[in-house]
Amino acid sequence: MPLKQLNAKSFEEIIYDNEEPCLVIFSRKDCHVCKNVVPVLEELQPQYQDRVGFYYVDVEEDKNLFQRFSLKGVPQILFFKGGEYQAKLAGAVDEDKVIDKIAEVLES
Repeated sequence: MPLKQLNAKSFEEIIYDNEEPCLVIFSRKDCHVCKNVVPVLEELQPQYQDRVGFYYVDVEEDKNLFQRFSLKGVPQILFFKGGEYQAKLAGAVDEDKVIDKIAEVLES
């Protein structure tokens, strides 16, 4: 299942207004590492349905969001809960790292 793309407006609604637990991957279409990480998230998404939202931001389309978090390079996965930034994973991450980080965020 493809990840839902966020823009600046929908990012505000999902993260800060709805305050749902979620992860957002900041990626770029031509990034080779991103092309390996995004499918991992797409595979995990159904396991967390109704508990954790899975989203992505295309950094070329929404540079302001990327800069807002002072991110360097892609992919970067940011985790949010209750409208607050919780954690980050960067670079080539595997399924286990993502699962561990989701569990950590949900328990906090």
